[in-house]
Amino acid sequence: MALSFPNPCRTYDETKHGVWFWGYDNAREITFLVEDHVLMNFDSALGSDEAGVLASFDQHRNEILKIAMALYAEGRQALYILH
Repeated sequence: MALSFPNPCRTYDETKHGVWFWGYDNAREITFLVEDHVLMNFDSALGSDEAGVLASFDQHRNEILKIAMALYAEGRQALYILH
């Protein structure tokens, strides 16, 4: 089965400076962290605070998921960091 993202949940991690989100390959959960500076590259006008980073993630979710799927296709791991 291919990687899917049925759960739209995401959470900001102030310590890691990024947004965690999760995908699934069958019953296997795959964890992703996209660093905030990556999100700011999509839209530098958004703030670097939690609300701004989450807004950038939400606005560019489809692009981020495509990147996540490409990383997963290269080699299956349980954790990926988009940086």
